[in-house]
Amino acid sequence: MTTADASTALRLRTHVAELLRLAAPVIVSRAGLMVMMAVDTAIVARYSAQELAYYGLAHLPANIMVGTGVGLLMGTVMLTAHALGAGNEAECGRAWRRSMPYALLLGLIFALVSLLGVPLFRLGGQTEDLAQGGAAVLAVLGLGAPGMMLYITTGFFLEGIKRPMPGMVAMVLGNLANALLAWMLVWGQGGFPALGAVGSAWATTLVRWGMGLGLVAYVWWMQDHARWQVRVPVADWWSGAGKQRHLGYAAGLSIGVESGAFAALGLFAGMVSPLALGSYTVGLNLIALPFMAAVGLGSATGVRVGVAFGRGDREDMAMAGWTGLAVTSALLAVVGVLYRLLPDQIGTIYTTDPELLASVAPLIAFGAWILIADGGQTVMANALRGRHDSWMPTALHFVSYAVVMIPVSALLVFGLDRGARGLFEGILIASVVSVSVLSLRFAHLSRR
Repeated sequence: MTTADASTALRLRTHVAELLRLAAPVIVSRAGLMVMMAVDTAIVARYSAQELAYYGLAHLPANIMVGTGVGLLMGTVMLTAHALGAGNEAECGRAWRRSMPYALLLGLIFALVSLLGVPLFRLGGQTEDLAQGGAAVLAVLGLGAPGMMLYITTGFFLEGIKRPMPGMVAMVLGNLANALLAWMLVWGQGGFPALGAVGSAWATTLVRWGMGLGLVAYVWWMQDHARWQVRVPVADWWSGAGKQRHLGYAAGLSIGVESGAFAALGLFAGMVSPLALGSYTVGLNLIALPFMAAVGLGSATGVRVGVAFGRGDREDMAMAGWTGLAVTSALLAVVGVLYRLLPDQIGTIYTTDPELLASVAPLIAFGAWILIADGGQTVMANALRGRHDSWMPTALHFVSYAVVMIPVSALLVFGLDRGARGLFEGILIASVVSVSVLSLRFAHLSRR
């Protein structure tokens, strides 16, 4: 091995080690969001298939709002990582303080939108029963939106300064509390009335506020708070954060478009039948759960690329991006093998209803093909944002998910009568398109 080869191998090992060190707690934190939904889905599904339909319908717009909020607040982690790479620690704390009022404002807007469930679901072609049931769940979920936005932006700040562990701890504790609360409120245990899907929404809302306030308290009282100047007031939280918001606008629109496209597919499922909607909810949840590992690795990749960008190291930026894609693809391939081999066994975690299980097991097996492409596209999008290429990933996401996935899925479901499986086939096609065009974009910029 030549000296150059040895140097490259050493740098690659360093990148992988640093990526995993940063990503591991972020993966737990991001996956925790989906674990919370998975637990709620299983609890509600075992309670009633009809309540599962209400739950799944409510989470279509709720997930759009949370995903859009994640994107809009992504400027916090990007600006923090850039400031850290440039050695400006005080700017890291200012980025967090500026993001706090913005996060609460977004949460309030999402809470108000969540009160419009009935007309939104009627416009989406749902039956009156589904519209009313889903709207009741959505209204309760909206109450937790401000707390969730506080958790997201504070977690982003901690990730940007390479301290993601507190966010992971908050998420683990939140999941434990949510599981207990959901069991009590959905099934009516511990003296509570049985609230069904609405009970799971109350559990989620209470836990989101607890996680958000808990993480804010950690940052405020951490031992080296003076180093980051997290307590220094910032009067220009809006006017001084234009660049920070600008970085988030593109990511928010990108994730919003993607989440909206998946919500449209959920509405398609509801038009087919409540059973199809329940199957889509379970199947998509099982894709989203390992996908959160990709989100965590993507976030860590974005930080690594962003720090290298702050140093002006083009070669390190490229290696950080491709390392993130390779590690994510390998990890999700392992999960995909399990989905292909054990779809029925995995399905029984969610339901014992024979009809629902027969409908969802083929979706689990097919979902294995989606994982790698879908995970890869989120890593490459974060890598591009890490080097300040904000709007092109948004445009490419729009093409992949709005222009390709929605019409292709509609054709497969309604034109070719493929049912819920047609929805998953549309997701696969769009994900392959997305990871391909984003990778080509990153390769092009890496040569500049």
